[in-house]
Formats: sequence, C-alpha cells, structure tokens
Amino acid sequence: MPQPPHFPWFVIVTHALNIFFLLMLGRSGIEVLSSFPKLYWSDGCPPGREWARFSKRAYGGDSRRPWITLDEEESWNPVVAMPGRKNLGLGRHWHFLTIHFWIATGIVYVTLVFTSGYWVYLVPTSWSIFPNAVEAIGTYLQFELPAKLPGEPFNAAQKLAYFGVVFVLAPLQIASGAAMSPSVIGRFPWYATLFGGKQGARSVHFLGMLAFVGFVVLHTAMVVIHGLPKEFAKIVLGSEEANRPLAVAIGTIGLVLIGLVHVGLTVFARLRPRSAQHLLGYVVAPFEGLLSRMFTSHQNYSRRDISGYHRVNGYPPVDPEYERMAADGFRDYRLPVGGLVENPVSLSLDELRELGWETQITNHNCIQGWNSIAEWSGVPIGRLLDLVKPKPEVTHMVLYSMDDKGLTEGEGRYGHFYEAVPIFLTRRTQSLLALEMNGGPLPIEHGAPLRARFETQLGFKMAKWVKAIEFVDDVSTIGMGQGGYREDQLYYANSAGI
Repeated sequence: MPQPPHFPWFVIVTHALNIFFLLMLGRSGIEVLSSFPKLYWSDGCPPGREWARFSKRAYGGDSRRPWITLDEEESWNPVVAMPGRKNLGLGRHWHFLTIHFWIATGIVYVTLVFTSGYWVYLVPTSWSIFPNAVEAIGTYLQFELPAKLPGEPFNAAQKLAYFGVVFVLAPLQIASGAAMSPSVIGRFPWYATLFGGKQGARSVHFLGMLAFVGFVVLHTAMVVIHGLPKEFAKIVLGSEEANRPLAVAIGTIGLVLIGLVHVGLTVFARLRPRSAQHLLGYVVAPFEGLLSRMFTSHQNYSRRDISGYHRVNGYPPVDPEYERMAADGFRDYRLPVGGLVENPVSLSLDELRELGWETQITNHNCIQGWNSIAEWSGVPIGRLLDLVKPKPEVTHMVLYSMDDKGLTEGEGRYGHFYEAVPIFLTRRTQSLLALEMNGGPLPIEHGAPLRARFETQLGFKMAKWVKAIEFVDDVSTIGMGQGGYREDQLYYANSAGI
C-alpha cells in the first residue's frame, strides 16, 4: 500500500478550523470560569478549601457578613474572556456552540485519518517510540533538530505529542465536560465519580485547557525553530517544496482573519446581547432541550454524602411582607396555583404536605460551577398537577418568586424573579416542591417557605421563595419573554441541562 501524503488536504483544513475553534473554546471557557474562579477536587466547594483561586476575593463559611456566590464573580477583560465582563450566559452559549463544530471537525478528521491511512503518522506501533521521543527531546535541548522517523513527516517526540493531543487530551476534555452536566450526572450519578465528582471533572477540564495552551505554545515555538517559511508551506500548501513566500502570506492572512472574526464576534455579543442570545440559541437550545428530555434523575445519595457546607446564590427577599411571614414561621402563607388549569387552588403549607411527601438526597448544580449534595423533602410536583389538572395546551409551569431583584441584586437589573419550566419536567422523578432541607425546615437563605427542585437542571431553574404558580401555553408575554429572569436579564439559555 503506498504511503499517504504527509500533509493531505483534510489535515490542512482541520488544522485551520482547530485554530479558530480552540481559541473560541478557550476564551469562552475563561468567561465561564470567571463566574466562579475557584477550583476544587471534591464536591461541596467549602470556602477556603479550593486548590486554585483566580480572584483576590475571599469569603469564609463562618463570615458574619452575609454573602452569595454572585459576590465571587469576576469581571474579566474581553481580550481574554469571550465576551467578557460578567457575561456567563453568553459565554456558555459560545462555548456550547463551538463544541458542536469542534467535535464534528474531530469526527471528520479521525475518520479520514483512518480511511486514508494517515494514521501511520500519528499512532505509535512500537514501544521504541518512547526512548526515541526522549532522545529527540534531548536533541532539541542541545539546540539541534532531531531526525524524522523513517518515511514519516515527524520525529518521535512530535508523533507522540500529536497522538496524545488527538487521541487522549481531546477525548478527555469531552468526557470531563460531560461530567459537569446536571442532566448527565443526574441520570448517571456514577459517571462523575470517575473524575472524583463534578469538581474533579471541572479541575481536570481546566488542566486540560492548560495542556492545550501548553501544546499550542510549544507547537508554535517548534514551527519557528524548524523554519517558519518551510512549516507554513507544509501546513498551508501541503508540501515544503511549495511556494514558501505565498504560503507565509496565505497563512498570515488566515491568522489575521481568525483574529478579526474573534474581535467581531466579541463586539457583536457585547453590543447586541439579545441578538447573540437568540442566534446562538438556535444551535445550542435544541441540544440542551434534548438532554433534558432524554434523562430522568436517578440520584440516590446517602446521608454521609451530604455536603458540610451548601453555598447560597441570591439574597432573601427584603420586603416587609416577607419578613413578617418569616417572623411568624410562614403560618399564614398560601400558594395560589392557577392559569390554564381545571381546578385552581390556594394551598397552605399544611395542605401542600397532605398532597404527598418524598425525601431525596441529590446533587445541586449551580450554573456558576459549584455544586453541593443535600437532602430535600417536600411535595412531588406530579401530585400538585393531579390536583389542579393542567389543560392540554399547557407548555410551561411558571414559578413566581417573592424576590424583587431590583432590591436584592441591583446592578441595573429589576423585576421579581420567575422561572418557566417545561411541563414535561414537572412530572419527572425527583421534581419536587421542597419545604425541608437536610432534615429540618427549609432555611430562609435556601428558599423558605417553598422552593422548586428539578434534579437534571441547573440551579437557576429551581426558583426559591415561591409565591405563586401559573400554568401557561406561552412564555413570551411574561417578563421580557425569554422564559425566566436570568434568561431575560443575563441572557441565559432557557434549557438548563448542561
């Protein structure tokens, strides 16, 4: 069988695409990290126990001053983060959009690698590759260029590095990314344990990003050392014998264009965030929605798994009526449930309890990146649906909160918190209206008197301090019409399975 060309067309094309996609993934990943710039090896994320912190802000679990995890968020420069300046929602959109195309590029590349025979240049077939790679590295350290493997385009160190990036590092990034999805780890709780838990996966994912950065820096240095015009000729025109000045010109123009596209997309996202949310959502939302539909929570943690510290996101309501009810133990609290239902009701906490009672120990996953395991007890939402009987045209259950974000959050945002949840999620296993946490009354900071639990979704979907529930056939007339307060104000996706 004849040897395949050293630099076939598919290697040239996918190489260019990878430059663009990896830069997008890295910058958008940094934006996601900025929302919770701390890394842990174990779940629970107790303050002060992180192994890495990219912030000067420090908060303690025993702090006398109340604080929430949004206080830990950093505002990083758009030159580094995509799109920068506290834009977690759009950063996630860019990240998940790019993943689709990066994985598709990888599948095409690997398929062509094996069908074309190019794999012989990437896959080691002898253990001698390791001592040969060490020898090649030693030659570099002596400021000399090592010889290529016989009949191949790379030396042993290069071949081993490319094999590691393509067949080890890239799959590891995909696998660790999946281990951070609440839908995936809700359905398969064992999967995250392969990484030591969600936080272990998050740390592995971050280290994988650093490995990619290190590879790119070293790879670029090797291109310069081996001779920039010659290397450009290989990867741009497919042969070191090609027109080198032309290859350098085309390659330079290509890199400049990639930079300009990044600048343009960043400016677009920052100036037209709603348009960016909608355009990116056309690709991202169907995938996130599919995950939510496919997976039902199968979590069954034990009490010994309960986290010693459970972070808080969102300050409690500050209006006098809520404070009065809280001081009275919520004895006169009533939950109105209406909208497109056959039997609208208004229920006290005792009447809610009479509908049924379940307890579950599950993993709470915040969109910022932290997670904690806790025990939740309350009314299965399916029991409430049996009572009120939503009409066939209902598409969402809307949870309205007593939390006026103009008072508790500020930063130019306003309005009461609400979340619209697809009706199919409301009858899922472990969909709960929680009244208790960890064996006691639901604490005020965690949503008393009532909060929602949807265990394959991110935490922002689980509205706290619930004051009313409405069943609707359209969410476009509620709030700003995006399906929730965070979706309205911070451009989050309205599907929350990743």
